Amino acid sequence: MSDIQSQLRARAAELLSSGEVVQVIGWMDGRFENQTTPAFIDRPEDAELLVFNEYCVNTTPKYTLYEKEHGKLAVCVRGCDSRGINRMIKDNQILRDQLYLIGLPCSGVKDRKTGELLIKCQNCNHRNPVVYDELLGDAVEEPQVNRYDVVERFEAMERDKRAQYFESTFNRCIRCYACREVCPVCTCRSCFVDQVNVGWQGKQNNLAENKFYNLTRVFHIGDRCVECGECERACPMNLPLMAFNRKMVKDLDDLFAAGEAGLDAEGTHSLGTYDVNDVEEFM
Repeated sequence: MSDIQSQLRARAAELLSSGEVVQVIGWMDGRFENQTTPAFIDRPEDAELLVFNEYCVNTTPKYTLYEKEHGKLAVCVRGCDSRGINRMIKDNQILRDQLYLIGLPCSGVKDRKTGELLIKCQNCNHRNPVVYDELLGDAVEEPQVNRYDVVERFEAMERDKRAQYFESTFNRCIRCYACREVCPVCTCRSCFVDQVNVGWQGKQNNLAENKFYNLTRVFHIGDRCVECGECERACPMNLPLMAFNRKMVKDLDDLFAAGEAGLDAEGTHSLGTYDVNDVEEFM
């Protein structure tokens, strides 16, 4: 990746020097070995701080929400990042002409402590960006993995055991909302969990309230989830959040042939449209 990193630094400096963009969003070294942190570069001379390696764990799309008021942004995008950008454009969160997308082929990112490929990358079928203004380096081979393997495992459980699995998972939730904060499709200006006056979500930390939050969020993002896995990566309690997200994605694909979200920035989404020919086996 060192060659791509060199190209990235050079292009970032050029884009900033020319005034084509006011900021480059990517990654820089963190405090510890094999750790990176999001980088917001707005001076050409600081482009040398940018890195691109197997420890760039953070996805970049969500940061555009907070930086877009500054002017046109250059954003480093891999497969997951680019799908998030497409979904945010489709959700009217940002305009395509506000962005210059620097495409980066990705072979997966690793846990800095174990050196193993993160779970979110083990189930990824889009290692190359699906949209970009320029691609640095050569495209990598796309793996063909079963995205639903974890879903199929808990679907195969007996009903009582599956219920225990859900309850034991949600019992551990501390409702820190890290999953919401990193998710590129959690972009509501006022989240339902913060609207205390309407009584939708209580502040107690118990199984009932935890279920309500997690299941409401799964339904809310179900047909828009780009499967980047950021929610699960950021969860301090190591909850298998992508198992629940992918269950919803799988059901929507089975019922409405919804496909994968974020592959383009056009069209609508399954839960926001109505068709008289929709399958209604659940009724």
